[in-house]
Amino acid sequence: MQHMPELSHYMDYRKFLADFYAFKRHQSKKDIRPYSYQMFSAAANIKSPQYLRLIIEGKRNLSIDMVAKFAKALNLQKDQTEELKNLVNYTQATDPSERNRYLKELMEKRVNLQIKSGEIDAKAWEKVPGWVAWILYSMVDQKNVNFEPAQLKNLLGEKATLDEIQEALKKLFESGELVKDMETGAVKKARPLMDNADNIPVALVKKLQAELLYLGMESLFQDDPTEREFGTVTLSMTEKEFEEIKFKLRQMRKQLTKDNSIARSVGEGDRIYQLNIQLFPVTKKVENVKASTQEKMKSLLQSLVGQAEAGISPISVGDQLISQTDLVNARDNSQDLI
Repeated sequence: MQHMPELSHYMDYRKFLADFYAFKRHQSKKDIRPYSYQMFSAAANIKSPQYLRLIIEGKRNLSIDMVAKFAKALNLQKDQTEELKNLVNYTQATDPSERNRYLKELMEKRVNLQIKSGEIDAKAWEKVPGWVAWILYSMVDQKNVNFEPAQLKNLLGEKATLDEIQEALKKLFESGELVKDMETGAVKKARPLMDNADNIPVALVKKLQAELLYLGMESLFQDDPTEREFGTVTLSMTEKEFEEIKFKLRQMRKQLTKDNSIARSVGEGDRIYQLNIQLFPVTKKVENVKASTQEKMKSLLQSLVGQAEAGISPISVGDQLISQTDLVNARDNSQDLI
């Protein structure tokens, strides 16, 4: 490892600690005293010199009280220390709902740090609608909604605060996505919520998706099964099949959006529903053992052929003797191996 690992690139704090330690070891390998667990413990003011190793190996959890000490040894700034705390909470959470909540907090923290550092333009960020704005924008097509913040808060329940609703509503009107009819007072859509989605920062896409997935997790525990449809299927696929399913899902999403748009042009809906489509890997690819073995056999065979040509015969492989003639014949067929 040639570069100091960056905390923001990790979703597992144990991996970050392992890479940090490996980097320090590599950096100091020519020193009289190479970097060690003892040095880390001393920098963190921790009595046990093996504490870091136990954390990295997953034999111990890092308590929140110890985060500040670890941050000191890792040379993290104040904001990064808070980020490490979020990452520790996320990594160690076992309850799905709790883990999802910590993921949401981690994404928010990282976005704020990117804005603070200038990596994300703050003004451009403010123009991009968050999940509350997306819901409010869709509520234009819901029956009997008067767009008073108090009513909106009641309809959304505990999903959003009154301040979040008022702020999102203000931005929607200021940006011109929503307008109020001067005669009837009805709120209408004036233009698409995001007419240039390609310019949305990747960090916001992740943050928005995490928030919407969190709403889905809440629904799993809060809403009656008759009011939602949650299903899952686990499949083994080839890369080609995976790409085909991705294409079908995108086509389905486009068709659903088109059909719903046509339906809403005729009449308003009863409620706002969120449809999340997820397709993601849960395992890594396994090395092709057969091909690997065949390559080794091919290499061995070619080596034996070389020895035969040098006049070394017979050759013992295991308990079997291979003659020079056999090897020369095998040489001619060796290219047929896969």
